Amino acid sequence: MAADLDAPTTNAMPAWPWPRWIAHRGAGKLAPENTLAAFELGWRHGWRAFECDVKLSADGVPFLLHDATLERTTNGHGVAGEQAWDALARLDAGGWHSPAFAGEPLLRLDRLVAWALPRGALLNLEIKPTPGTEAATGAAVAQAVDALWRDHGAGTPGGPPWPLLTSFQPAALQAAQATCPHLPRGLLLDTLWPGCWAVARSLGCVAVVLNHRLWTRTLLQQQRAAGYRTLAYTVNSARRADQLLRWELDAVISDRIDALGPGASAAG
Repeated sequence: MAADLDAPTTNAMPAWPWPRWIAHRGAGKLAPENTLAAFELGWRHGWRAFECDVKLSADGVPFLLHDATLERTTNGHGVAGEQAWDALARLDAGGWHSPAFAGEPLLRLDRLVAWALPRGALLNLEIKPTPGTEAATGAAVAQAVDALWRDHGAGTPGGPPWPLLTSFQPAALQAAQATCPHLPRGLLLDTLWPGCWAVARSLGCVAVVLNHRLWTRTLLQQQRAAGYRTLAYTVNSARRADQLLRWELDAVISDRIDALGPGASAAG
């Protein structure tokens, strides 16, 4: 069955505070992903918007980690979501990358927010549930985001923009929608599976975030006409980034923080 490419036209594009360049996992591959060191490095390279992955510890603490398991990016073992935060907080999440980052800890969402919002950094939070916890993670992350951003004045005149919540898991976005419907959502797609646009509509998504290889000029025009903001991951080629931006893609998510976008400007 072909993917449903005919999303209905909406009245207007949603308000959009985002720049055109978003740093992948904080600093791409130049620092240990999803750690505070990565965000600080990305900021020093001139990036002001950041993508990262959020999941829950066994005792319900939202923290940053991409994988379901700990082995690739920490010195821990096993399923991260099955362990309490006190144990996770003792792990080294930097030494795997390089000796300079040895001892860098896993990052709680609240600590990231305390770093990001006072300086005006924007966050794209990918809800990354431990398999089997999609709805619980979506609801808990939405609740935490609502409380943390309201503490900094979100939802009031002059307050910071809400983060963009994205996920590959519709169940996680549906739970976030039911819990805090005012938070902007985006559906992540690695393939154009049947009914994907209908799911994005049912979730009230303001954005669709595609593997950059999926975007064509025609598809991008269709989705912009349907009222979606359009993003692409993970774009590490200057030529491809230029092409997508010429097609009026709204934002590029990239690892190349030292060579593309703000990083290229800072280096120049």
